Amino acid sequence: MEGAPAGTVAGEGITAEELRLAARNHGLPLEALRHEITPPGLHYLLIHYDIPAVDAATFVLEVGGAVEQPLTLSLDDLRARERVAEPLTFECAGNGRALLEPRPVSQPWLTEAVGTAEWGGTLLRPLLEEARPSADAVELLFSALDRGVEGGVQQTYERALPIAEAERALLAYEMNGQPLLPQHGFPLRVVVPGWYGMTNVKWLTRITVLEEPFTGYQNAVGYRMYKADGTPGEPVTRMLPRSLMVPPGVPEFMTRERHVEPGPVTLVGRAWSGYGSIERVEVSTDDGATFDAAGLDPPLGPHAWRGWRFDWDAPPGKHVISSRATDGAGNTQPLEPPWNLKGYANNAVERIQVVAGS
Repeated sequence: MEGAPAGTVAGEGITAEELRLAARNHGLPLEALRHEITPPGLHYLLIHYDIPAVDAATFVLEVGGAVEQPLTLSLDDLRARERVAEPLTFECAGNGRALLEPRPVSQPWLTEAVGTAEWGGTLLRPLLEEARPSADAVELLFSALDRGVEGGVQQTYERALPIAEAERALLAYEMNGQPLLPQHGFPLRVVVPGWYGMTNVKWLTRITVLEEPFTGYQNAVGYRMYKADGTPGEPVTRMLPRSLMVPPGVPEFMTRERHVEPGPVTLVGRAWSGYGSIERVEVSTDDGATFDAAGLDPPLGPHAWRGWRFDWDAPPGKHVISSRATDGAGNTQPLEPPWNLKGYANNAVERIQVVAGS
């Protein structure tokens, strides 16, 4: 759900197409990082095509393809199953895209395309066990109700996952204890812990068991790393480690430069990764020249961001502050994005301009 393959590379200035996308979609205001659980109206949002109109009374989810027992389930059928709820963080695969130079033209994300909600629903695995997939099954294809044109191809939004990954998914009909809002996938979406947001298909209406890898647009063309010459490389999968900071002090209206009083300032933020728990967050107050360890809050959950805090004695003057995360698999945020990125997974540290004093 979060982006398209890198298009025309822009120089200076934002395009009208990017402005239209930015008007439809929105990121998390970074001051909202203070919330452990993101309110639905502040959670980031990206909608590829149009929000479909869905009648919950007639909605059904179909499970078919290479199965012995196809299933057709109403929303009431799904709600009658065991309910599971868990805080889960996911972010857009294109988060940070607009900070690349040159800039790929697509949804112009800075660093705010993230959120953490308590997603409630029923686990996918028991449904699969009832459907009894073929012994030759390799992937599950998740199909949505929204349709559009992308890459010159008219299509339904569809994403596929290897069965081993997909079995961990939650079929979510609630967000923070309430029915999904239309823009967040009402009445049903899939949520896959640890993966970038394009995996969490909204307005889910069909799950198809495949015996061959899916070759549709969103897997084969979209959401892949692209080499400098434009040839597709590895697919984008799990979230890379990232730390973001609640901007300290108050902002200058246009530039968002922060203004604080000299002296003690407590910096706070959130960090996450799809490859393992957050084990370390470090903070720099000298534009990345040095980093010091921040204190970590208790984990919110195995697949949710982790809070952190750092006490800074801000001297008068201008400063560039940043934070970086390291996960349990040993992955650490880079200071700069790799040179050959074309639109995806730019998890380089964010730099915040701060003025202490007048």
